[in-house]
Amino acid sequence: MIDITHKPTTLREAIAEATVSVGQAGTIRAVKEGRVPKGDVLEAARIAGLFGIKRTADMIPDCHPLPIEHAEVTFEVQATSIVIRVNVRTIYRTGVEVEAMHGASVAALTVYDMLKPIDKGITIDRIRLLEKKGGKGDWKDAFDTTPRAAVLVISDGVASGKKDDKAGAAIIERLQKLGLQVDGRAVVADEPEQIVKHVKDWAGQGIDLILTTGGTGLSPRDRTPEAIAPILDREVPGIMEAARAYGQERMPLAIMSRGIAGMIGRTLVITLPGSTRGAQETMDALFPFVLHVVKVQEHAFRHGL
Repeated sequence: MIDITHKPTTLREAIAEATVSVGQAGTIRAVKEGRVPKGDVLEAARIAGLFGIKRTADMIPDCHPLPIEHAEVTFEVQATSIVIRVNVRTIYRTGVEVEAMHGASVAALTVYDMLKPIDKGITIDRIRLLEKKGGKGDWKDAFDTTPRAAVLVISDGVASGKKDDKAGAAIIERLQKLGLQVDGRAVVADEPEQIVKHVKDWAGQGIDLILTTGGTGLSPRDRTPEAIAPILDREVPGIMEAARAYGQERMPLAIMSRGIAGMIGRTLVITLPGSTRGAQETMDALFPFVLHVVKVQEHAFRHGL
C-alpha cells in the first residue's frame, strides 16, 4: 500500500451514488408496498451498504483500513429506479471515496439480488462519486502573485563548511513544489545577532514567508527561539503546537523542540528543526495549510487594511 504516514489527520467526507433501474412497472410498487418475496428491499440494502463501507479494505487490496466514524445509506425511490446515496465521514490521513463507492455498489447489488426473482430486467446503471472533501487539496489557497520565501540555515557546522546543508536544500525543494518563489537563502552560525539581521532584512524586503532551520533544540548553542521571539510583532502559537503534535506521533523526541512562529509586519516567520527529517516532518504538518496566513496578509494589503 502507499505510505500515508506523512499525511496529517483531517476530517474526510465522501458521497457516492448508485442507480438501480427496474424492468417492469410493478416492481417499484412492490418495493413500496413491502411485497417483495425476499423481504424489505431498502432495509436489507441499507444494512448491506453499511457492511460494504466497513469491509472495503478487506476487498480492495490497496485500500487502507481506517476508522469509519459516520456512515449513512439513503434511498430515493423513483418511478423506474432506486437511487442509492452513501455518505461516509472519518478523521484520518486518507480519504473515504472508495469506501463510499464500495458501500453504494454493495447496496446496489443487494437491491438487484432482492428484486431479480420478480423482475428479470433489473440493471445497475452507474456507480459514481458525487463529492469528496478533506485533505490538503481542500486547503490550497490561490494567490494573485506568487508568494516569496526565504530560508535561513542556522548551523555552526554548515557555516564553517564542516557539514553539508541538507535541511535547507530539502526545505527549498518543498517550497518550490508548493509553488513559492525562493528569493533568499543564507547560512549563519548559531549566533543570535546574525539570525536577527537576516530575518529583519528579509522582512524589510517584503518577503512573505521566512523559514529558519536549526537552533530549536536544547544544546547550549541552540538559541534561535530566543533570537526570534523579541522581533516578532505577534506570535502564532498554534502553528508550532500543530507541528509538535504531528512530530510526537512519529518521534517522541519532538517534545524537546522549542520552535516558534509569528509575524513581523506582513511576514510569517517559522522556525524549523535543524535535522532534515525534523524539518521535512514539520513542513508535512504545516503546509499548505499555513499558507493561508500569507493569503490573509495579501488580502489585507490589497485592501489597505
